[in-house]
Amino acid sequence: MTQTQNPRVTFAKNIGFRKELNKRVDDYFKSENLRTRDNPAMYFKSAIILGWVIFSWVFTLFSPPIIALKILGCIMLGVGFAAVGFSVGHDANHGGYSSKKWVNNAIGLTYDFVIGLSSYLWKFRHNYLHHTYTNIPGHDMEIDGDGLVRMYPAMEHKPYHRYQHLVINFAYAIIPFYWSFSDVNLILFKRKYHDYKIPKPTTLQLLTLIGAKFFWLGLYAGIPFILGYSPIEIIVGLSIVNMVYGVIICNIFMLAHVLEPAEFIEPSFPDNVIDDEWAIAQVRTTVDFAPDNKFLDWYLGGLNYQVVHHLYPHVCHIHYPKIAPILAEVCEKYGVQYNVYPTFRGAIAANYGWLKLMGNPPEINSVAPQVL
Repeated sequence: MTQTQNPRVTFAKNIGFRKELNKRVDDYFKSENLRTRDNPAMYFKSAIILGWVIFSWVFTLFSPPIIALKILGCIMLGVGFAAVGFSVGHDANHGGYSSKKWVNNAIGLTYDFVIGLSSYLWKFRHNYLHHTYTNIPGHDMEIDGDGLVRMYPAMEHKPYHRYQHLVINFAYAIIPFYWSFSDVNLILFKRKYHDYKIPKPTTLQLLTLIGAKFFWLGLYAGIPFILGYSPIEIIVGLSIVNMVYGVIICNIFMLAHVLEPAEFIEPSFPDNVIDDEWAIAQVRTTVDFAPDNKFLDWYLGGLNYQVVHHLYPHVCHIHYPKIAPILAEVCEKYGVQYNVYPTFRGAIAANYGWLKLMGNPPEINSVAPQVL
């Protein structure tokens, strides 16, 4: 999964930061006699989340025909979709759920069959492009936004970006619909993210991608239709589910990379080299938030510890709160700034402040916004 036409981006020689961090983290797992994956707590958590999705769907279908109850059920299902995306499928598709590849692959298919997102394309776009080239314009496709949202200074400014911080949640709400259709377009026709060619899928992978789309539609549209729901009711219900899911999941991604002090790194010209080792670049481009919020720790699948996640995507996220202090110590030793917003509110304010700044024409506003 590394086919590309782009000039290869390379990182500076390791200075020992990653080596020492890995040693300390390994020592922690050995001293505590813990496994990095295959943790009973993660299995139990997955059961709760998937049970939440099943309960929400059954409740929505079979609750009394009261509009408020149906809307509540759709909202609950959207919240469950996001939980699957944050915790269950995310760990599995990173290989952080189990040491057994087939278990990771099977659990990773919750993206395809539960929330309607291709795990095959996600692994290439997210695991490879985003995690390798975090916040590097032209390489990290997750800060691209297809031109709709201006996330970094080097991105071309358009007049409609001026109010992006005010309407951004409307864009987030429709993104799941866009993902559903773009998956098929990407794999069958476009076959690349800008200059990065998407690796050709096997027959089984292609059939899974396409077949899961029909399964998803049959589950969330076909079954309600058979049970007597009208097409309008089905469309409205699915819209509520996906809009809730989209708003939640997109906001959380933004809090990791699209705010101060996360950096957007431009490789040096013409050799295309980043002036830090890869691990330090991950710390520079990523931000943690709300480390003391136990609910967010659980619901977000450790994504409030995004710096830790970027350094250890193959480690189950339930360990991130214990790894974070180790990372902080190593960062202090090597003079690397480890950025953490103490509260969720502070991270949200910083993100919307950054989006407002990026919405202004570059020539009239080059001063960073004040973070609340």
